[in-house]
Formats: sequence, structure tokens, C-alpha cells
Amino acid sequence: MSDLYQSFLHGAKNLVFLGEAGSGKTETAINLALRLARERERFVHFFDMDQTKPLFRARDCADELSREGVVFHFQNQYLDAPTVVSGVIERLRDKDSIVLMDVGGGSHGSHMIGQFSHVLNGEDSRVLYIVNPYRPWSRSLSDIETTAERVAGAARLRSLHLVANPNLGPQTTAEDVFQGLKRFGELFPGERPDFVCALEGLSAEVAKRVEVPVLPIRLNTLLEWQAGSSGERT
Repeated sequence: MSDLYQSFLHGAKNLVFLGEAGSGKTETAINLALRLARERERFVHFFDMDQTKPLFRARDCADELSREGVVFHFQNQYLDAPTVVSGVIERLRDKDSIVLMDVGGGSHGSHMIGQFSHVLNGEDSRVLYIVNPYRPWSRSLSDIETTAERVAGAARLRSLHLVANPNLGPQTTAEDVFQGLKRFGELFPGERPDFVCALEGLSAEVAKRVEVPVLPIRLNTLLEWQAGSSGERT
């Protein structure tokens, strides 16, 4: 098993991504899926299970994911009715598949995946809660715990693992990342995140100063005006 699998999956084959809107869970899931697909060790399946209607969803990047070899799954919603993507349980149980589930909609979206809790609470699965310490709802441990417990309770999940995503968007600097990690440490004394997210251009510098794996992030969900005058994404 490659270092990439060992570093980010910790022996699991199923990853669930949870977090409040704006935490960066979708970007994290997309970037990790792309890197895992390039390893070509197993089939990579991405399930977009976002039940909200935010500005950005993983399905907006479905073509790119598919081109890179990720098998992309989502189900169109009808009005506000929750929808369950087909094939979830089959892939979760398939030993030859890596499964990434991007779950949105707060406790509402998490309630929908409760039907898979008997698998997601097993040793083959790992539930990741993305924390951006710069976001308003991450100002205190009690705020984070209240939200995380509500989400995990709705999904009937027993254990959450933290991922640090300290960023301020495309203009984030390495110092912003380090200051964000300091805030993360203050919020979770003695806790280490599973990994840290950092923009591609910053990831090498960040990796020199942290003791956990660093996931380089290419922003896929930028508005055109955020991408710069050239239209290139960072």
C-alpha cells in the first residue's frame, strides 16, 4: 500500500467527509479523490450526497473527476426532497473500491446516511470532520462540539476524526496556515488532526513545519472573479 493510502486513509477504505458549509469539506474530498485515483491501486468512487443547495457542490467538478478516473455518483433532487444515491452499500462493502462520501446539509444531510451506519462505524471506514478555524462557527470548542455532535448523532456515527483546513481562500499565505494551526491547537489541546490541508503552492513549506501529512489543495470551486483575470485557478 502506498504512502498516500497509509497517510490519509489510516487503513480504511471508506471516507466520509462532514463539516459546516464553508469548512472546505468538498474541496478536501475532491482533491483527495483525484490523488487516490492517480495511484491506480483501487477503484475510487466519489458519492456526492450533498442535500443542500449551496453555491458549490462536488457535482460541479464531475467531468474533471471522471477524466482522472474517479467514478462519480450523484442523484438529482426533486424540489427539496432528500435523495439517496444508488450503489452506496455495494461500494462500501467492495474491498477493491475506495469510497469517498461528501455529505452536506448539516444534520439533515447526515440523517440520510444513518442507514449506512452499520458499515460506516466499522474498521473499514473513517469519518472526517473538516475544521477551518477561521470560520465564525469555529471560534470555540463548544461551538464545534455542538455542531459535530448534532451531525454525528443524526448519522448515528460513533467516532469523528479531525482534519485541519486553515485557509482564507485563494489569497491564503503560509503564515495564515500556521496561525490557523495555532488556533486549531488552542481549540483542541493535545489533539492532532488526521492531516492538514494547504494550497498547492504552500504545501511544501507547510510540510516542513508540521508533524502530520499535508494534503495539497487545488481550488476547484472558485467563481470566475475569484480565479483571477486569467481565469486560472490556484
